[in-house]
Amino acid sequence: MPVHPQIQQILDVFNRSRHDVDFNQLTPQMMRMATDLNRDSGAEREQVKKVENLSLPVEGRSIPIRIYTPEGDAPFPALVYYHGGGFVIGNLETADSVCRNFANNAKCVVISIDYRLAPEHPFPAGLEDAYDSLLYISAHADQFGIDPSRIAVGGDSAGGNFATVVSLMAKERQGPPIVFQLLIYPAVGVVDTAPYPSMRENASGYLMDVELLNWFLSHYLPPADLQNPYLDPIHGADLTALPPAMVITAEYDPLRDGGKAYADKLRDSGVDVVYRNEQGLIHSFIGFHTTIKQAQESLDEMSAQLRKAFKI
Repeated sequence: MPVHPQIQQILDVFNRSRHDVDFNQLTPQMMRMATDLNRDSGAEREQVKKVENLSLPVEGRSIPIRIYTPEGDAPFPALVYYHGGGFVIGNLETADSVCRNFANNAKCVVISIDYRLAPEHPFPAGLEDAYDSLLYISAHADQFGIDPSRIAVGGDSAGGNFATVVSLMAKERQGPPIVFQLLIYPAVGVVDTAPYPSMRENASGYLMDVELLNWFLSHYLPPADLQNPYLDPIHGADLTALPPAMVITAEYDPLRDGGKAYADKLRDSGVDVVYRNEQGLIHSFIGFHTTIKQAQESLDEMSAQLRKAFKI
């Protein structure tokens, strides 16, 4: 189907300015500044019963987090959420609106993780933050008012990659237990993109393009060992006995087919998978959920799957 008309309006504006971008001159700091400037900080925030910023004390460092607690009585189920941003940009603020929505609609505590970013901290630094924060949260469930037997992981794009890999790590390291993976246009199939037609069909013009993807990866990926399954678990990882998953892709996204292939590989490995490809939408569409009805409807379906996993 055609690109959603409201999305097309956004793309028209973006693509007019996109021609002025020279990725050879673009620095991560410039990209982060542009992201902060473009975020609509003046929009009214969805109200959640309690929102609190903390830092997790883990070995040798602290990890900033934001905790969203909905109405109701503890212990709550929990969603540990990893924001997107190509492993290079993004923070607690860029994920704030979506996390508020999940807290209220999925009736769970959402804990958003402000992991370290590349290139200052390339692979596996951010991933270590993702896993270590999950370990800490599970071990200190009472502190967060959550049920340690009902913890899900989730994320979008790069954060979706982290959610896939921490699920794999938790299986291999015998914990902590995870009941569900919410993978929103996850960055999987990005080390070897040759098999995926979506990389050609959606190579440019749809906000996330192949040139931008390669720019992100150039800052994150190590120069060797690109087949490491912790970089991209679609390659070589044993996916059996992983938690049930929901995988969401977008029609006009270069990452669409990699996400679909990962959902298929999970299913072939015996994992219970719900797969949705959102027609007419693009990468990062959940960021438009307050203004585009279809994006909010997709989030509503994700919350429904979380409630099912939490047995609410």
